[in-house]
Amino acid sequence: MRRKMVSFGVIVTVVALGVATATVAGRAADKNRDWPTYAGDKASTKYSPLDQIDKSSIKNLRIAWRQSGMPAELRAMFPNAQAPTNYQHTPLMVGGLLYMSTAVGAVTALDPATGKVVWFDNLPPRADGQGLERGASTRGIAYWTDGRDARILANVGTNLVAVNAKTGKRYADFGDGGQVDLMKGFERPITGWRWSSGPLVVKDVIVIGGVPAPATDILNERAKAPKEMPPDDIRGYDVRTGKLLWTFHVVPRAGEFGNDSWLNDSWKYSGNSGVWSLISADEDLGYVYLPFEEATGDYYGGTRPGNNLFAESMMCLDAKTGKRVWHFQTLHHGIWDYDLPAAPVLADIRVNGRNIKAVAQVSKQAFVYVLDRVTGQPVWPIEERPVPQGNVPGEWYSPTQPIPTKPPAFDQQGVSEKDLIDFTPELKAEALKIVSEYKYGPLYTPPVLKGSPDGPKGTILMPGTNGGADWGGASFDKETGILYVPSSHLPTIIALGKSLHPESTLPFVKQTEPRFNGPQGLPDPFKPPYSRLVAIDLNKGDILWSVANGDGLRNHPALKALNLPALGTPGRLAALVTKTFVFMGEGSDTGVGVPPGGGGKMFRAFDKKTGSIAWEMELPGGTSGAPMTYMFNGKQYIVVAVSSRQMPGELIALALP
Repeated sequence: MRRKMVSFGVIVTVVALGVATATVAGRAADKNRDWPTYAGDKASTKYSPLDQIDKSSIKNLRIAWRQSGMPAELRAMFPNAQAPTNYQHTPLMVGGLLYMSTAVGAVTALDPATGKVVWFDNLPPRADGQGLERGASTRGIAYWTDGRDARILANVGTNLVAVNAKTGKRYADFGDGGQVDLMKGFERPITGWRWSSGPLVVKDVIVIGGVPAPATDILNERAKAPKEMPPDDIRGYDVRTGKLLWTFHVVPRAGEFGNDSWLNDSWKYSGNSGVWSLISADEDLGYVYLPFEEATGDYYGGTRPGNNLFAESMMCLDAKTGKRVWHFQTLHHGIWDYDLPAAPVLADIRVNGRNIKAVAQVSKQAFVYVLDRVTGQPVWPIEERPVPQGNVPGEWYSPTQPIPTKPPAFDQQGVSEKDLIDFTPELKAEALKIVSEYKYGPLYTPPVLKGSPDGPKGTILMPGTNGGADWGGASFDKETGILYVPSSHLPTIIALGKSLHPESTLPFVKQTEPRFNGPQGLPDPFKPPYSRLVAIDLNKGDILWSVANGDGLRNHPALKALNLPALGTPGRLAALVTKTFVFMGEGSDTGVGVPPGGGGKMFRAFDKKTGSIAWEMELPGGTSGAPMTYMFNGKQYIVVAVSSRQMPGELIALALP
C-alpha cells in the first residue's frame, strides 16, 4: 500500500504540470516542426525540412539534455528495472510534448527543451496481484487526433493501450478497462505475444502486427524447432473504443487467395509470415503497407512446400477493411531468413517523364524493390531468374526468384573470389583458405547439411541475416527523390543438422556455429567497407554514391601499416535526412549479429550531395535507435537513443547553444 501511495503522489504532480504546459497537444501536428510518427511521417521517409542546423552552424552543435530510458520518476514503482543496453526507441514530438516508450513500456511525456518528465502512464496492477502490468520499451509509439481528442497508442507487454496526450491518463472505455489484450483472437493456442516495433494509426484504425508465441515454452521456441507455429495475423482496431475491426490472415485459410501456394495442406500448421518490423501508410489512399517475414522454419522449409504466400511479401491492405489491395512476393519459399526487415518508404517520384506514387522496400539481401504503391506494379522490371538448387533431403526449392533490374544492389551479394580481401597476398591466401571450408556462390545459394562434401562447415550467406538493410530501413529526401540506405556488411553461416530436441517437429534445423572470422582476426574474409551509406536516385534508379561509415578496423594489426581509407564500422544503422544533411551514427555494440569490435560512438552529418563527412561528434554510447528532429521554442533539436554494453539506454538531445 505504501508503494502505491508514493507512486500516486508522483503521478498527480506530473499530470498537473502536463495539463498546464501541453495546452495544444490536441492540435494537428505541424509537419514542418513536429515529429508525429516513428519515421517523421506515415510514409516512413525519416525526412524533415528543418535547417537551423546547417553548414554554417553545425560546428556549434552540443548535447542539450539527456534522459534515461528508465526515468527516475518510474523507479519508485520499479526499483530493480534498468534501461536496456540495446535501447532502440525513437520518440515522437507533437503539440509541445516529446513522447517516449520506457524500459517498462510505460509511455512518458517529456519537456522537449529539457528532457524532464511531465507525466507518465500509471501502469495497472497485474491480474495475479504480483506487481504492475509492465512491458518493455518498443521502437515506436503512435499519435492520433481528431482535433478535439489526442491520444498516444502503445504496446505495453501483450496489451494495446491508449493514453490522453495531454495528461497521460488511460481511457477507461478503451478496450477492457483501458487496454486491449492482444493475445486474444488467435485461431491456434498461444502463450505469449510480442512486437517491439509499435502500432500505426491510419485515419481511425490502429494497425497491429506482432508475433504470437506457440503453446510451448516461448523461451525454447528455437531450440524445440517446431514446424507448427501460429500465423502473425495483422489486425485493425478502432482508435476510440479498441474494438477489433478486422483480421488479415498472413497464411491464407481454405478458400482464401494464396492458399494454394502452401502445398500438401501445409497452411494448416505453418505460421509466422507476418510483421515484426515497422509499417507505413498512405492516408489519402487509405492503404497500409507491411513488410512480411519468413514462414515457419527460417532455414528449412521441407514441411511447407510451395511459394508460401504471403511470407516475404510487400503487402498493401485497405486500412478500413483489412482487405488485400495488392501484394508482391520478394522471395519464394524462403530458406535464408531474409525477412523484409524495414518499413516500406512511400516516395513520389518522376520516371521517364511520368509521375509515380511509388513505394520502395529495402531488403536484407541488398535489393530495393520499387513498385507503384497504387497498383503494386514494378516501376522497373523485376525478372524471375533461375537460382541455385540444393540437395537437403525433403526440401522444396523454388526454381526462380524475383530480381530487380533497377536500382542496382547496394551491397555485396553472394560470394566469389573477387569479393575476398586482397590488400596483401597473405590476406588473400588466408581468405581463400577460410572460404574453402564452406559452400558459397551467388545470391540464394541454399543451405547445406553440416559435414556435406560441398561445404563441410555450412553455407556462407552474403548479405547475412542482419543485412544489408535491417530494421533501421532507409530515408527519403522528398525534395530531390534520393533514397539514403544504411547497409551493414555482415555475413552469416548456415549449417543444417538434425534436431536433438525431443519435441522438435522439423527434421533439420540450424546448428550453432563458431563465429565466422576473417584472416588475422578480421571480422570476415571479405573486402570492406563493413558498413556504408548509399544514395540512390529513385527518379532514375541509379546509385549516386556509396561511402564507408566510420573508420572501422583501419588500425587493426593486420591493416594498420597499409594506410587505408575509412573501412566502415559494422553495426545496425538508421539515418535522418534534413534540409542540409544525412545524420547517422555507427550503431551500438549490443545489436544482434554485430561482431566484436562493431558499433561505435561517433555521430555524423553527411553531405547529401556527395556523402562527404561535414561534421562528427563522439556520443557517450553507440546509436541504437533511429534519430529524429523537431523545432521547439525557436530551437532545432536532434534526438537519438544511445546505449552499449557498458551504458544503459538513454535519449540524447543535440541543439545549438
